[in-house]
Amino acid sequence: MTRHPAKNKLIAFVSNSAWSVYNFRMDVISNLLGQGYNVLIIAPDDAHSIYLKEAGCHFLPIDFNNKTANPISDWLFYRQLKKLYRQYRPDFIFHYVAKPNIYGSLAANAVKIPSVAVITGLGYPFAKRNWLYYTLRFLYTKALRHTNEVWFLNNEDAKVFITENIVNIEKAKVLPGEGVNTDYFSPSFERIRKKDDVFTFTLCTRLLRSKGIGIYADAARILKKKNYIVRFELVGFFESHHPDSITQEDLKRWEQEGLIHYCGFAEDVRPYLERADCFVFPSFYNEGVPRCLMEAASMELPIITAFNRGCKEVVLNNSTGYICKGQDPFDLADKMEKMINLPAEDRARMGKNGRSLVVKKFGVERVIEEYISTLNQDMPD
Repeated sequence: MTRHPAKNKLIAFVSNSAWSVYNFRMDVISNLLGQGYNVLIIAPDDAHSIYLKEAGCHFLPIDFNNKTANPISDWLFYRQLKKLYRQYRPDFIFHYVAKPNIYGSLAANAVKIPSVAVITGLGYPFAKRNWLYYTLRFLYTKALRHTNEVWFLNNEDAKVFITENIVNIEKAKVLPGEGVNTDYFSPSFERIRKKDDVFTFTLCTRLLRSKGIGIYADAARILKKKNYIVRFELVGFFESHHPDSITQEDLKRWEQEGLIHYCGFAEDVRPYLERADCFVFPSFYNEGVPRCLMEAASMELPIITAFNRGCKEVVLNNSTGYICKGQDPFDLADKMEKMINLPAEDRARMGKNGRSLVVKKFGVERVIEEYISTLNQDMPD
């Protein structure tokens, strides 16, 4: 395998927010910076862009909305990316989420820069076979033929793209999610729970309906009516313009009913995970591999999640937690009741099994190796 020196090589990451780059890819980026690569981030500006700059990245703000279907703005987005690629001449580009994957891959090909498209999840368009799905399928098929590789975070997403002839199987690669830093997300052995502590479930996620938040609230209601004294925490942020967002009224109603304790958004979720007894994630979204599940399991929390793509890969049923039926609050409540009544030593054993699984299967070191290997093989001298 030919190895290329990192010095003076510029690697670009193009995504839909500085927040997502910082939260999901910072371990990879820090490793590249440590090896002497220059890193360019192209994404809409937000509060996390300063963290990327402080880490040593070059940051270029770019305006686009990954959720709209406006051909004129998409064409302008393509032209803008092509102009930036010509101006800065990255040696290699990694694209994330739909529009950068499509228009970024086309722009990179137009200026002859090698690239990889990372499919972080299929999202809403692939859930319904409507005009948006067929439009996206056509655009993906056109764009991805020009990439060096197409990376997926689970086998099911890869199968969809291959069986529907969107991408050639020879280009497809399945990663173990985007990985998790198991040193950062490690259990705190100093915490000793008292017998009178209230049993606590925690859910940390974007506040979207398809992440199962309403199902979580309904399951809480079922358990409350059975007279269980349990705390149901929710950590996350609103996406006010997202069509799938829960409303402030929903959340207020759940809080007034005593179902949900909303903790707001947290830059660092570890304190919430440390004080929880179990992590719950009843998502029916088209997930890649949810970072929240990997983080919770890495901190030795037993998990309850839905039988859903990306989610079920992180849980071994009855060993590291429980898998519940999708969109079924009664089955979720049944699994939560089972977890409440489980002896503490059995829950602790589940948590340890879960961390072992994450360390073995989802440690970020494996993902970093894929990036480095790809750059060594495919980047021009």
